[in-house]
Amino acid sequence: MSSPRLSILLPCRDAARYVGDAIASLEAQTFTDYEVLAVDDGSADGTAGLLEAWAARDPRVRVIRTPRRGLVPALAAALAAARGEFIARMDADDVAEPERFARQVALLDARPDVVACGTRVRYFPREAVRDGARRYERWLNSLIEPEDLARDIFVECPIAHPALVARRAAVLAVGGYRDPGWPEDYDLVLRLWAAGGRLANMPEVLLHWRERPDRTSRTDPRYSPDAFRRCKVHHLRRTLLRAAPGGAGGARPAPASDGSGAPGADEGPAPGAGDVPAPGAGCGPGSGRDGGHAASGGGDVHPGSRRGDRRAAVRPAVVWGAGPVGKGFARELLRQGVPLAAFVDLDPRKIGQAIYGAPVVSPAQIHRFRGALALAAVGSPGARDEIRAALTAAGWREGADFVAVA
Repeated sequence: MSSPRLSILLPCRDAARYVGDAIASLEAQTFTDYEVLAVDDGSADGTAGLLEAWAARDPRVRVIRTPRRGLVPALAAALAAARGEFIARMDADDVAEPERFARQVALLDARPDVVACGTRVRYFPREAVRDGARRYERWLNSLIEPEDLARDIFVECPIAHPALVARRAAVLAVGGYRDPGWPEDYDLVLRLWAAGGRLANMPEVLLHWRERPDRTSRTDPRYSPDAFRRCKVHHLRRTLLRAAPGGAGGARPAPASDGSGAPGADEGPAPGAGDVPAPGAGCGPGSGRDGGHAASGGGDVHPGSRRGDRRAAVRPAVVWGAGPVGKGFARELLRQGVPLAAFVDLDPRKIGQAIYGAPVVSPAQIHRFRGALALAAVGSPGARDEIRAALTAAGWREGADFVAVA
């Protein structure tokens, strides 16, 4: 039997109430050269029976029954069974437009440089969609071309996972799905990007994304703000924060390998140093104080506990934004052994203070920290764009000298 071009990974758990809608939308696809790997993750309702009935009438559907192990093992089981050139994600409670897979496969066929693509999405039912989800929807749907997604990849995950179609070989090359204690979808997208892959989104809404109060992203600690920060800093350490030999680093250096040929391990980056000034007490014992400014949760920081080779291997960071977003990133940077050179802020009450031992300086002083990676760490898109403009005007290159985070 010949292999299909597309393998759809459909993890299901207790989805009997909604999976019929997902099935109907897959049966209505204009692209038909696909297989479905439907994983029943230990459902206690009628999900398994619905999947088996679907498989009985459609030979493209394979049902994989597993104990209740969770989303990542279910995805890994589906990926291991996949035979297609491309893999697609679909959630059991979402609805795909009929042209979804035809459009995404056509894009990947036409653009061999793109390793994965998503689509614009729309949450439903609209009355259940919270303000935060609406903001994410607007932001996500503004990212279409690879340059858009690369620019904002450390703001949030720039591809909605249920809308993903990717080259299976590329996914396997970076290690497939794993559970590092933070969002598995964002982790995969960041590894694809770090390996040199280009990412894109279709300009049409091709997935309707169901909003539910019991969604995994609302209830699982792996999707908490702290977990997202850990994920972002981990991948920054292995890419933009890596110090190039004899220099300060550059645009997307190749990530460290775990020896298996697939990026993804927590191996330290290559040694090197930039020409930034020493951050003074910013990386010494006892610097986990906020210089009089209250930190927004997260506990005390003890950066001295992760010094040594890890510190020498990375560029220092300058955090532009001494508010809650910037402080949260600073704490995680220090926890992961990244030297903190300075904060940049406009507030005259903060300038001249020290936060976590690092000085707070005005934007006019940014030139002192050439060689560091500047993080535009603010929550507002408008403020983010203002920081981008200021850094660009100062001669800093986005994606090499600075990056936006949130």
